[in-house]
Amino acid sequence: MKIIVPMAGRGSRLRPHTLTIPKPLIPIAGKPIVHRLVEDIAGVLNQDIEEVAFIIHETFGKKVEEELIAIAQKLGAKGTIYYQNEALGTGHAIMCAKDSLSGPAVIAYADTLIRADFDLDKNADSVIWVKQVDEPEAFGVVKLNEANEIVELVEKPATFVSDLAVIGIYYFKDVAVLKNELQLVLDNNIIHGGEYQINDGIKQMMAKGMTFVPGKVDEWMDCGNKNVTVETNSRMLGFLHNDGEHLVDFDVKLENSTIIPPCYIGKNVVLTNATVGPNVSLGDGCHVSNSTIQNSLVQTHSHIKNANLDNAMIGNHASFDGNFTSISIGDYSVLE
Repeated sequence: MKIIVPMAGRGSRLRPHTLTIPKPLIPIAGKPIVHRLVEDIAGVLNQDIEEVAFIIHETFGKKVEEELIAIAQKLGAKGTIYYQNEALGTGHAIMCAKDSLSGPAVIAYADTLIRADFDLDKNADSVIWVKQVDEPEAFGVVKLNEANEIVELVEKPATFVSDLAVIGIYYFKDVAVLKNELQLVLDNNIIHGGEYQINDGIKQMMAKGMTFVPGKVDEWMDCGNKNVTVETNSRMLGFLHNDGEHLVDFDVKLENSTIIPPCYIGKNVVLTNATVGPNVSLGDGCHVSNSTIQNSLVQTHSHIKNANLDNAMIGNHASFDGNFTSISIGDYSVLE
């Protein structure tokens, strides 16, 4: 089994946090988004992963590439890097990894996290992972027949089609079939919204009678902008806490301070006259003093004092001193 991860965009909606690192490497509960995504998919598949292919922009740099290769290696898989240097759509991104498009594979976009527990239908030609939503008109949805097979993909339907939203994770029994259809999309310049889309390849597969079925996930968490990323961090902390995962480093230094679970506290964190939690992530090397922080995500080596923070997202090596509440500041920022 292979996992193909298109992640070429840095994430403009999450600036300033993505000015120095790409969005898929933003930590959620202490672990990068893409790392959690790949691990969760591997857990659902419950089989050996032979390769994880990442499609990135070449400006991400060698350090990022090394981190991605390490993610694959932790799963016992080969890590492969491909480049998409022009934002030409999902179909184009996948085809940038065409040398890896063979055999069974999962394609997953690296700006989402899931919680799922279902058996993969390996008899189907493809499984499209979906989540039941309250407002399907805001999403792309799947239309099912009486046999619970997907017969149509509908983007943001004006009238009700179904409440099963496509979350951007797909299984293909032989991804080479999708590769061939996407090559036709590129060759015939089939463009929607100015881009080459995976859906056009999927629709051609459906037209040829291939079987698509839904795989329903229990939780679908977005990391598109600051507010939803902070919310996703809170939700993930709750799940991991309920799973019994140890989230607070044993070496945290507490001076007249309290940690209210669930929280992730990294290495070499110092808390002085502080109350942290619930739903807070503090990365390695953070110092917090005379502050109360809840429902917030703070990355590494940041210093916070005299603060009362809620729904805050703070980057790496930042310094914050004040009484602001809902904030979003990036790496190396200073507010005094």
